[in-house]
Amino acid sequence: MEQAGYESLANVDRTKILDYLQQLKGGGKSSRTISRHISSIRSFHQFLLREKVTTQDPTVHLELPKLEQKLPRVLSMNEVDRLIDIPDRSKPQGVRDNAFLEVLYGTGMRVSELIGLNMDDIHLTMGFVRIFGKGGKERIVPLGGSAIKACKRYIDEARPIFIVKQKGAEALFVNMRGARLSRQGCWKLLKGHGLKAGIQKELTPHILRHSFATHLVENGADLRAVQEMLGHADISTTQIYTHVSRTRLKEVYVKFHPRA
Repeated sequence: MEQAGYESLANVDRTKILDYLQQLKGGGKSSRTISRHISSIRSFHQFLLREKVTTQDPTVHLELPKLEQKLPRVLSMNEVDRLIDIPDRSKPQGVRDNAFLEVLYGTGMRVSELIGLNMDDIHLTMGFVRIFGKGGKERIVPLGGSAIKACKRYIDEARPIFIVKQKGAEALFVNMRGARLSRQGCWKLLKGHGLKAGIQKELTPHILRHSFATHLVENGADLRAVQEMLGHADISTTQIYTHVSRTRLKEVYVKFHPRA
């Protein structure tokens, strides 16, 4: 405080706080970091007021900076194809992993929703899967032909091998011991196949969810339909994928247009 030229906290005014925030901005600090500083300064001055150390709050009407909207990372269609095709389907584990990836990308569900699926939640003949999302909210999402084919093979050929010791197992996707596949198991599975497929991006289950939605929007899907399939309560959450789509179009333009 003395270095800033203040002899008392009561001498701190709004101009000096704005100067400090400008220094943060000039130093390359992000909007989120600056917002945290503002919140801390505001809380401190409210404390000083309550303790009657000062008689004014210089942070009144101090506006928070607009936060940058972080666009979700997505895979290209080529990367998705490579990832889904990489499991060795000559082995039961590869058959399961192929079905797992087809369903995860083909429905855009969260990994918690996927590992929570039971056998009676998937209807291959009718081509849909029943998903229980946040708060137990139920939604119905279509299954594509590739996902149906992969799941049928998994259920007929691979799953019975895994559940020999788990009679009456309800879980759709199980590990090699026949128990329900865990979240950690899913991450490990995805990371391993991503490395084999030569995908350099950091790979998480949620990236496949983002890729599902982005690819639908890029190909002209109705935003309300995408909202329903993702299980978003508010369409404003889904609208991020229109921004992702525009960003990707711009990248393609810059890369391929001769006068870009």
